Amino acid sequence: MSVHADAGRRRIVELLQENEESIFKRWLGLASAASSNGHTDRGSLIGQLRELYQVLRQSFDSPTGDSSDLRGLLAELSRSRARQGFTPTETAVVVFGLKEALYEVVEDDGSPEALRGFIWFSRVIDDLGLFTMESYAAAREKVIIDQAEQLLELSTPVVKLWEGIVAVPLVGTLDSARTQVVMEKLLQTLVDTGSEHAVIDITGVPAVDTQVAQHLLKTVVAARLMGAECVISGIRPQIAHTIVTLGIEFGDIVTKASLADALAHALRESGFEFVKNRGTRIAVRTVED
Repeated sequence: MSVHADAGRRRIVELLQENEESIFKRWLGLASAASSNGHTDRGSLIGQLRELYQVLRQSFDSPTGDSSDLRGLLAELSRSRARQGFTPTETAVVVFGLKEALYEVVEDDGSPEALRGFIWFSRVIDDLGLFTMESYAAAREKVIIDQAEQLLELSTPVVKLWEGIVAVPLVGTLDSARTQVVMEKLLQTLVDTGSEHAVIDITGVPAVDTQVAQHLLKTVVAARLMGAECVISGIRPQIAHTIVTLGIEFGDIVTKASLADALAHALRESGFEFVKNRGTRIAVRTVED
């Protein structure tokens, strides 16, 4: 570092110390204006900025210029803001706002050292700002992945229809990731309930192609390995036509047009029969030998 550059850096450090309250107040105002959507309270923001300011000054005072603590704080701040729903702009202002706040002090000082030092300070803040945005992007991506996994779990329920009979009502596209979730939840439910019959209802699946059929077959095979037989229901006319056209073979897997038909089949396989009682009412009783 040249003599002029070193003098400029020293002057910036002095200005940060001598004008801490005015710089901090201006920085807080900028950050508050950009975060006025109710995501965080002012007290929390003051604490975050105060800690960042102190750690930043300490890094400048360090002989080695170590900024690991500062980057650690910024990474945590980015993760926190990503989880709370802050925008990239709101997050970036927390860092870049300090540069604007300091510039007003540098402008008032007007010395060549302060102006040269501000160039160095701008580069430091720009580097920290880029690090903050990278941390924010990574944290936001993690939030999105977690939310997608949670939605996948919610969109693939396994419900108990009858003693010994469970059902998996599928809605939407069945891809490899979702098939894995279906398998895991179905197998775990079979273990927990001791069920021997499972109904996989695809009424809510918009289309069945070769890939979807393969996923269904994998789920059926996995259930069979657990000692349970599966019935696939929801075979609408359009889907039946597609299956025939594509030449998809379900082998010995039982398929039914509706969930009601599938439940009736599973009940009969479980040793029950249907008996009409008083006209249209249906009663189910155990078949006696």
